[in-house]
Amino acid sequence: MSSLLNRKIAPTPMPTEIGVVDLIDNYFTAYNSARLREICHLLSHDVMQDGVTVGLSLSGALTPAGFGVSVLSPLIRNGFIDWIISTGANLYHDLHYGLGLNLYSGNPFADDVKLREEGQIRIYDITFGYDVLLETDAFIRELLRAEPFQKRMGTAEFHHLLGKYINAVEKQIGVKHSCLLSTAYECGVPIYTSSPGDSSIGMNVAALALEGSKLVIDPSQDVNETAAIAYTARDAASDGSEGKSAAIIIGGGSPKNFLLQTQPQIHEVLGLEERGHDYFVQITDARPDTGGLSGATPSEAVSWGKIDPDELPSTIVCYTDSTIALPIMTAYIMSQSAPRPLKRLYDRREEMLDRLRLAYYAAKARQPEQPTAAIAQIVTATREPVATYPCGTPIKR
Repeated sequence: MSSLLNRKIAPTPMPTEIGVVDLIDNYFTAYNSARLREICHLLSHDVMQDGVTVGLSLSGALTPAGFGVSVLSPLIRNGFIDWIISTGANLYHDLHYGLGLNLYSGNPFADDVKLREEGQIRIYDITFGYDVLLETDAFIRELLRAEPFQKRMGTAEFHHLLGKYINAVEKQIGVKHSCLLSTAYECGVPIYTSSPGDSSIGMNVAALALEGSKLVIDPSQDVNETAAIAYTARDAASDGSEGKSAAIIIGGGSPKNFLLQTQPQIHEVLGLEERGHDYFVQITDARPDTGGLSGATPSEAVSWGKIDPDELPSTIVCYTDSTIALPIMTAYIMSQSAPRPLKRLYDRREEMLDRLRLAYYAAKARQPEQPTAAIAQIVTATREPVATYPCGTPIKR
């Protein structure tokens, strides 16, 4: 039989009661439902294994809808997510739940002028009081004035500290289910933000800078730490087989690119082995034909070295709403996959970074960087003045 005819569609009437596995396996038969079924199978059968390091990128307003608590935290606790790159906004709104503040289901067609007059904020069909923002901002500012934050740090350390304190607050006020930051702190899962200034958390960091705060968020630490995670993902698994790296992308945007750029950082910039992620799964409603899909299709990503070309069949894009797909994927994984031991990558950051640094030094020693004659000429020209301003100051090219 042709490989194109490898799964017969054999429809049967849906029973009155049905579980999530039966629903996905037998009723998600074509189009994006079939892609979602394939993602569930790939994740549960191949990705959620001991030797695979799983990175998750998160964009879109998911935590205001409660998915940080209801979906992502259980995945973390069961060892299915090893590291995360998120928008700052998702982490900011995640804090509302850790602080015991209330958000409500609303109406996407509400009168926004009236909501503003009543002191209400709307995220599509989610509403909450303006005081939720003010209380969260006040908590962040007061916390960031503490001594542990008065230094230069990457976003993983920054979010780990936030998680530590919000975890203590949850216990103090009796929050029943931990938020994303709190859970990641407990489980040693590092969370990075590719654009730390692009959220209310970053806005509060900037406000404290006006007061003389010594807190400086260093994105270069994040670039090197995430590359180190991807680099050491090749370490042998407990059964002696070579480790693998998986990228699960919810939405797209900057978090997606930050997750995938780890591989070009390793081979293009640092001059180490060229090999992309072994598994690539994306949930998106973006289009590729406008130059988008928020950072390239899997096949396009192969040309950048972001995806291992030998593993292209293990790449799936499902074009659907993340708020539909994420709970379904989680229910399927939790049902079909045994919990994995926590990798606690946050605790291993220095160890992994040291390995990357040593490999980088060794690569440079083997093949010292030699710029081309054309590049050398351009660099030399930009260092020499070619004219002067009327005051006599040299004009640089």
